Amino acid sequence: MKAALTLLSCFALFCSTSCTKEKEEVREQIKLTATSPLLKDTTITKQYVAQVHSIQHIELRAMEKGYLQKIFVDEGQFVKAGQPMFQIMPLIYEAELKKSQAEANYVGLEYQNTKRLADKNVVSPNELALAQAKFDKAKAEVALAQTHLSFTAIKAPFSGIMDHFQARLGSLVDEGDLLTTLSDNSKMWVYYNVPEAEYLAYKEHAKSTDRPVQVKLLMANNEVFNQPGKVETIEADFNNETGNIAFRATFPNPDGLLRNGETGSILMTVPVKNNLLIPQKATFEILEKKYVFVIDRNNVVHQREIAIASEMPDLYAIKSGIAADDKILLEGLRKVKDGDKISFNYRDPKAVMANLKVYSE
Repeated sequence: MKAALTLLSCFALFCSTSCTKEKEEVREQIKLTATSPLLKDTTITKQYVAQVHSIQHIELRAMEKGYLQKIFVDEGQFVKAGQPMFQIMPLIYEAELKKSQAEANYVGLEYQNTKRLADKNVVSPNELALAQAKFDKAKAEVALAQTHLSFTAIKAPFSGIMDHFQARLGSLVDEGDLLTTLSDNSKMWVYYNVPEAEYLAYKEHAKSTDRPVQVKLLMANNEVFNQPGKVETIEADFNNETGNIAFRATFPNPDGLLRNGETGSILMTVPVKNNLLIPQKATFEILEKKYVFVIDRNNVVHQREIAIASEMPDLYAIKSGIAADDKILLEGLRKVKDGDKISFNYRDPKAVMANLKVYSE
């Protein structure tokens, strides 16, 4: 009985060993494709969350107290510089102007009489100077009354688009009350925050060109705005809490598509030297981590985690995990597992990546 069991055990062990060898032989017979990372200078496109602002965006407020007598414009309307927008009831200010003008005329006559007497040495020069001072004061009162009256007529300080009304016709407005806002959308300022390391790379790139760096705006509908922008200024200080610094790009807006307060993403292309690139299809993901199969000298594949520096349409730029002389499995990733011995065809990385999409110039 024991001899029979021993015989059966040996037979099972023989079958298991034979099956394992057969599986290894099958894996060796399956021809897979491998390549290596490509080390090259290229450009990558970084994406940053952005806020869109009008080049001029101001609040229009009442300069004088009174009833809102007239509204010459409508919400959302384009107005030209100098165009009348609001009229505050001017009756009181017109009366004050007439009063000050009458006083100025009276003081002016006194001054003329005093001057004639001074020319004949009837009055002293001091009396003439006093009359001159009174006349100048009266003229200043006229100018002040004219200024108050002009504040009742509110005109557009520049050409732009109106926002909604904050006060309606007939409302009693006080000095400083908000009436509406006005936006000049001929050009747009787009603000976005850049991490310190990418800021340093940008400054290094900016040294090599005399022209402002151009950027693109990806709008909320995932379409790229049809006008390129230029990076024109960078804020003075980094935000110590986030480690970012604010950039400002200016975009022409001839069709008026962009409005103040919109959001989007800035696409900024920056050069990267000695970038280690691999095709995205050579990677696989486990629990939100990226891996590749690296092939050792004995043609055995080993699963290895990689860190991604940046992502392009069909490629990954590698931060760490593999080196330029490593061989990685390109096709057939699902046919093998960690520790398998394989046979493969090796393809030059330049030929592999020749037809892949990459942001490069």
